[in-house]
Amino acid sequence: MNKQLSIITINFNDAAGLQKTIESVISQTFSDFEYIIIDGSSTDSSVNVIKQYENRITYWTSEPDKGVYNAMNKGILQAKGEYCLFLNSGDTLYSETVLEKVFNTNYSEEIITGNFLKQYPKKAIVDKGHAYHRAKEGKSLTLFDFFISNIPHQATFIKRKLFDKYGLYDENYKIVSDWLFFLKTIVLEGVKVKYVDTTIARFNMDGISNLNMTLHMQERRKILEKLLQPAILADYDYFEKIDADFHKLFKYKGSYCFGRLINKAITLYELILIKCKFRKFQS
Repeated sequence: MNKQLSIITINFNDAAGLQKTIESVISQTFSDFEYIIIDGSSTDSSVNVIKQYENRITYWTSEPDKGVYNAMNKGILQAKGEYCLFLNSGDTLYSETVLEKVFNTNYSEEIITGNFLKQYPKKAIVDKGHAYHRAKEGKSLTLFDFFISNIPHQATFIKRKLFDKYGLYDENYKIVSDWLFFLKTIVLEGVKVKYVDTTIARFNMDGISNLNMTLHMQERRKILEKLLQPAILADYDYFEKIDADFHKLFKYKGSYCFGRLINKAITLYELILIKCKFRKFQS
């Protein structure tokens, strides 16, 4: 019998982080999940860590891969749960009861997202993100939300069947393929998202480097330039700057109206053009 959830952890040479992740998973009070670990042929003690907990792991492998998204795709192909959660090595579930809290309800939505804790060296911040603010209004996430941000994959449960319908993560990108998948499914295909006001996972911000952030922005920009008409992209750039300036002064409430103006400016015709370009972009 298939499980309600498949938790997928990818790892490469991070034995200490992997152990923390595994322990946060196997300590859950919720039990209706399978656990998959994809290791990229680590040369540290990662495999020993996996073997230490082998009786609590549904499937694992240690073999060379072609990068983060190739490893995540390997996990998806093994997954048999209704939903998938990607909890990479070093990420941890927020509490022992968090999965029980999330899955004490039956959902009709295909994507469930919550909060995540950004762990800095001297402080921790709970990030509720744009999904929280949209849910407060009873409205859906929009293109502008993904233009300026994303939803956190560590705190997001994705129906397994979406990968069959819309494809696996694009392995041509090193950092932004989860963002691209959400952009495609939520914005362009209208996949429904359920926001739950629960902190799902901890994410260690120590690993975020300037080099990663630069590549992240370069890859996102490359995709947006292929998807959006130049005039639309120019407007988004303009309003993003205003949004950022007002956010510094007034935080979310003061800048929110600008995001709504942009979304209202995107007509049905423009969205059809974007969808057509996206299909060309994929081919």
